[in-house]
Amino acid sequence: MLFTILLGLFSAILLIPFGSRLKSKWSILLPLIPTGIFAYYLGFIPKIASGASFVQHIEWVPTLGVNFDFRLDGLSMLFMLLITGIGTGIFFYARTYLKGHPYFDRFFGYLFLFMTAMMGLVLSDNILLLFIFWELTSISSFFLIGFNNDNKDSRKSAMTALTITGMGGFFLLAGLVLLGNVAGTYQISELIEYKDRIINSDFYPLILLFIFLGAFTKSAQFPFHFWLPGAMKAPTPVSAYLHSATMVKAGIYLLARFFPALGGTDLWSYPLMIVGGFTMLYAAIHSLFRIDLKSILAYTTISALGILVFLLGVGTREAIIAAAVFILVHALYKATLFLVTGIIDHETGTRDITKLSGLRKVLMPVAIAGILAALSSAGLPGTFGFIGKDLIYEATLHSKENLMLILTILAVITNTCLVAAGFMAGWKPFAGELPQEYSKLHLPYKSMWIPPLILGTLGLLFGLFPGFIGKWMSLATANSIFGAETDLKLAIWHGSFNTVLILSLVTLGLGILLYIFNKPSEKKVSFLEKFQSISSQSILTRYSNDIIRFSTWYTGKFHNGYLRSYHLKIILFAEGLLIYKLWMSGPIQIDFDNLTPLTIYEVAVVVILLGALLIVVSTPSRLTAVVSMSVIGYCICLMYVFYSAPDLAMTQFTIDTLSTVLFVLVLYKLPGFLNLASAKQQYRDIVVALGFGAILSIIALKVLYEPIQTQTSDFYGENAYILAKGKNVVNLILADFRGIDTMFETVVLGIAALGVYSLLKLRLKSSEKE
Repeated sequence: MLFTILLGLFSAILLIPFGSRLKSKWSILLPLIPTGIFAYYLGFIPKIASGASFVQHIEWVPTLGVNFDFRLDGLSMLFMLLITGIGTGIFFYARTYLKGHPYFDRFFGYLFLFMTAMMGLVLSDNILLLFIFWELTSISSFFLIGFNNDNKDSRKSAMTALTITGMGGFFLLAGLVLLGNVAGTYQISELIEYKDRIINSDFYPLILLFIFLGAFTKSAQFPFHFWLPGAMKAPTPVSAYLHSATMVKAGIYLLARFFPALGGTDLWSYPLMIVGGFTMLYAAIHSLFRIDLKSILAYTTISALGILVFLLGVGTREAIIAAAVFILVHALYKATLFLVTGIIDHETGTRDITKLSGLRKVLMPVAIAGILAALSSAGLPGTFGFIGKDLIYEATLHSKENLMLILTILAVITNTCLVAAGFMAGWKPFAGELPQEYSKLHLPYKSMWIPPLILGTLGLLFGLFPGFIGKWMSLATANSIFGAETDLKLAIWHGSFNTVLILSLVTLGLGILLYIFNKPSEKKVSFLEKFQSISSQSILTRYSNDIIRFSTWYTGKFHNGYLRSYHLKIILFAEGLLIYKLWMSGPIQIDFDNLTPLTIYEVAVVVILLGALLIVVSTPSRLTAVVSMSVIGYCICLMYVFYSAPDLAMTQFTIDTLSTVLFVLVLYKLPGFLNLASAKQQYRDIVVALGFGAILSIIALKVLYEPIQTQTSDFYGENAYILAKGKNVVNLILADFRGIDTMFETVVLGIAALGVYSLLKLRLKSSEKE
């Protein structure tokens, strides 16, 4: 499993140096990678279908509970086949769609990175590893959505998507960390063993809130849905891949994966049913008002995602079965419709359904794919979509008795609207008479129309032979989500005219009537725009603008670019914390009689130190200030010697000498100090400095009367030689026990050195200096 993830990652990396060579006929190699991965995971189907799962464990940071733990079961298998299977079609499609594009190689680099992130996400069996891949999907999708970076709308859409999903990722991280701490494990497959502990925890509501926010933002649930229609500015292969089968279903995957450990409570069910139910109805109705094919598909996608969230909220065995099947149903017909839309746009130059008709006469294979997808979306008997809709009604009719009628009516209205919207997107552009302006259109290259035709055909085949896909795929998926056996058995028809079949036929009939009588137009779109000011997008935009204004004010006050201002604020904040701590710790009692008497040497050194300090703060010469600072450093060295710390004295002496030499080399050519501070500011700084010194002096005196704790020093003394194989305990602490700290300190110093060196070597032109 790790190998397949690394294969996708290395493919993305190798496109950087060698991508330009793949703009020619060698680009045929690009789709072979997802094809190979897809074929590899197909081989696992028999064992997964029999109930087996595959685990791979590679230690990474075991002390923090972060390991490369991967797990392939029914749920992850379904998503892996969608990611790589539909990904294969997308790669072939995009190879022709973007032929000749100057950033052809860059696009496929981003696409490989996204595919890798999604594979890592669905295979992860470690909470924190899952989050790493979750964030990688957000970052890679940002590059894909904003691929046309010379277009202002594309850049804005990419930023909106990253902002919404990034915000959700922040909350998700908090929820996952809480979940891991409460359960006592970060391995996802082990969470179900601690379900009672998790549900009974005081943090359970907070865990659900944070995880829901992460899932809702990624899967475009109301009120975070608006980023998805905006993301349609991306090239069509991106829309087909990210927004039908993969990225937007990451939130669904998250909820499904944690259902066995977190589900089954009212706190889980009702929020998902409310948010999912409202989202699916709201978006389905909205799709009827749209005239842009991508916009129609975007809102129907949001509605379908709402259905999946709704089903996971219902949480019964029937609902989980319906969700397991509908994930595949939706991926097949929606990816097909997106790819068909891309071909229509590519050939005609428009996606306006009021201008499109009769395209079957010039794009027959594309028309077949679009019509098959529309029929599956509508739930026509004999298609896979029919079985999906049947199972949705099965779920609502077997939900809680007091909610059964409401949930069923909600599902019927939603599916009726989706039937009409599906025909608008997959049927209308091909029906009717062909306008004269499109009479000379021709089929694009085969790699563009064969993938949607295959996907559309699969929607029909799976509908005609549902027992096959149920046995080998959907059963294992449903069992993985439910956390127990579901006894799923799919059939074309169960042999009786029951309520479920009647509801399906009624939905189909009402949807066809709605399609016939609904006349989308610019007028209806304009009507919706009147309500834009009260939409969630406008409300969140105003909120974000308020944050920007506050951030601008805050930056101007606290990050004004003056180092002295930063120092002052940091010191004042530290003084406040220290004073609070001293105040809360009670009165300070100091026994001056037990203090060591001062010697003439200590007094002399302190006098020299104070004199040097006075020179530092009063001299107008940088060189004099540097030399005086070195005197202060040497005085501290003598203090270390007086108190029997020769190793510290030598270290201080070496560092002080080196610092003085460096300062002199860097600063000797600079002019004298510019005293920009007023007398009032100088007095303020004196008070702050003296206050800080007084607080530290009090703390030092207080420490003398604190009980000596030797556990830490005893540990280092006892284990330095045994664990680190050395006798200098101080060096071993820096180099071994706290080696990571030292490494990062070294990196920081190295970066600072490079910065100083760059400034010394900088040679500006006269125009740049001005």
